[in-house]
Amino acid sequence: MNTEHLIKMANQIGSFFSTMPDHEQAVADLASHIKRFWEPRMRRALLAHIDATQGEGVSGIVLEAVSKHMEQLAA
Repeated sequence: MNTEHLIKMANQIGSFFSTMPDHEQAVADLASHIKRFWEPRMRRALLAHIDATQGEGVSGIVLEAVSKHMEQLAA
């Protein structure tokens, strides 16, 4: 799994959701999008990267979505 590619994709998704007027809804929708459309090994790789590097290279909204919805994403 190419972690750099996953980070790039997550940041692009985060950029899209960051334009929503309701920030809390954007964070929830971002986590929901990753849960629905990323296969489990992609989610695990992203979570492992964030855990190992404290989110190096990952945008703020993605980090917020992951931290607030960790249980949903890890399942």
